Amino acid sequence: MKRNRLKMLSLALTGALVIAGFTGCGSKTEQGAQGGGDKKKIGMVVSTLNNPFFVSMKEGAEKKAKELGYDVVVLDSQNDAAKERSNVEDLLQQGVSALIINPTDSDAVGNSIAVANDKKVPVLTVDRQANKGEVVAHIASDNVAGGKMAADFILEKLGGKANIVELQGIPGASATRDRGQGFHQGVDGKADVKVVASQAADFDRQKGLNVMENIMQATPQFDAVFAHNDEMALGAVKALKGKKALVVGFDGNDDAKKAVESGEMAATVAQQPDLMGSLGIENAIKVIKGEKVEKQIPVDLKLIKK
Repeated sequence: MKRNRLKMLSLALTGALVIAGFTGCGSKTEQGAQGGGDKKKIGMVVSTLNNPFFVSMKEGAEKKAKELGYDVVVLDSQNDAAKERSNVEDLLQQGVSALIINPTDSDAVGNSIAVANDKKVPVLTVDRQANKGEVVAHIASDNVAGGKMAADFILEKLGGKANIVELQGIPGASATRDRGQGFHQGVDGKADVKVVASQAADFDRQKGLNVMENIMQATPQFDAVFAHNDEMALGAVKALKGKKALVVGFDGNDDAKKAVESGEMAATVAQQPDLMGSLGIENAIKVIKGEKVEKQIPVDLKLIKK
């Protein structure tokens, strides 16, 4: 009798362990199907942290994540599409439940997004959009409107007559395309307005300085410079060395605001990168929770001038 009792107890324990095992397997499978490991972890891939604009975006995301009780892991792509893909793969390996990407290039980022799509991890883009891949939401300023805002300001300040230099951002980036489009909407076709030079300086301050110096040698007569971001505008200011020309940037970073206050720059079209980062986290959390988000989430712009 005692031996029978022990046998029955042993069978009961074995059955309980088997059931527990199946339950655990079911839980992991369900998580995998939803594309996430740690439901409190969000991945963020930033094009470069060698730019105050994107540092501010990162800080906005980190602050909001902490406030809402989530962890955010931020990786720097160093303006390299291959590094961007490696960062995405790293974050997916860590088991993030959502991915926020600030693309290095709107076309190349499609390869990185495809990796996340295969793992069923939702992707949100910030500032620069993706031309390929499945993205649940894009958070950005209206770059076309901002470019036109800059053009309108320059023409207003110069009485509708101007020779203008345009410093373009990274070729292929949506921000470059959209800011340029808006700028040309404001200046093209006007009788007394001419874009005398338009060259890429890759959103970089040192390149902005170098390109501006080259333009000044080839095209010495101009009245204004529109740079697709503040870093290039600040490089242009250094190259100008007191030459009288209106310089207008785009982003509204702290250095640019100081340059506007001192009179070195005429204006900057200010974005709110910290708010972009914050909205990225808020909407990523909504997606993780299965809530609906808007496909396009706008962030307000404003012109900062003295």
